[in-house]
Amino acid sequence: MDIIKLTSETIANEHICCAFADKKCADGYQAKKTWLIDRFKHDYVFKKLNVRGKVFIQYGPAEYVWAPVTAPGYIMIDCFWVSGQFKGKGYGKALYDECVADSKDKNGIIAITGNKKLPFLSDKKFFEKQGFELCDTAPPYFELWYKRFKKDAPLPVFNASVKNAVCDIPSGLAVYYTDACPFTDFYVNVELAEAAKEKNIPLLIKKITTMEEAQRHFVPFTIFSLFHNGKFVTQQILSKNSFAKFIK
Repeated sequence: MDIIKLTSETIANEHICCAFADKKCADGYQAKKTWLIDRFKHDYVFKKLNVRGKVFIQYGPAEYVWAPVTAPGYIMIDCFWVSGQFKGKGYGKALYDECVADSKDKNGIIAITGNKKLPFLSDKKFFEKQGFELCDTAPPYFELWYKRFKKDAPLPVFNASVKNAVCDIPSGLAVYYTDACPFTDFYVNVELAEAAKEKNIPLLIKKITTMEEAQRHFVPFTIFSLFHNGKFVTQQILSKNSFAKFIK
């Protein structure tokens, strides 16, 4: 099984799985590569199956992750995707085993999921099968799972900022996003902006540009989060067609 690790030196000549053939997301694709290069400075890891497809895992020290969690000494699986024809062939387990091998000297591994299968969130059933346990929750449906390697390791928790799922913009629509996903740039600044304009709903777009901002965010998922009149709506990256499902 040919699994490769991307580095600052090799990433220019490798695809990063998501949106590699989607021309409308070309700017976001390059933005994610830049984001990854910056993350590599903090021992962040991007590994993938050496195929033209979405088969990859991203993880790194929880102290430097772009998520509102406190888990000293843990590794956090940040993004984990096996899709299409590659499902059911053991590739996901192989990628996860790479993370375990890189985490042997750590307190353990954590991952953020939903309380059920939800778009853009890892399926908690996979982590349950690997012996993970639930350690914290955040409204409306986010869960934090952990697998501890050291008996005296502290219990990971979500930061206090996520406990109400309310943002700092009290009226209209507010969307927060990062460059950690190649889809966000286009779907936020074009699709979502046009959908809100057509519905005559004010929209404020806020890009999260630092780790510190991400660790203070209002919900556990920082890649994309939409709020309406201050209240969290969804972490699903929306197209114009799907917008009406969430905002009436």
